[in-house]
Amino acid sequence: MNLNKQATMTEQATTIEPAPPAPDDDPMPVAPEPPDPNACCHSGCAYCVEDLYAEERAAYFAALAAWQQRHPAK
Repeated sequence: MNLNKQATMTEQATTIEPAPPAPDDDPMPVAPEPPDPNACCHSGCAYCVEDLYAEERAAYFAALAAWQQRHPAK
């Protein structure tokens, strides 16, 4: 393989595209409300409120990271 071609392939792999401009109607994600401390019955439910809250928080942080990329700090 030609070294020049290899360098080009590496450069292409590491090129970071700038985030597209943020739309005006793109509000910041809102963190989910934690469950009431007494909402979990601690009986090992398949869909525990604490597990669901953890999933909602993970989705929130992913959405927040994406939003922050669309709205870079100035």
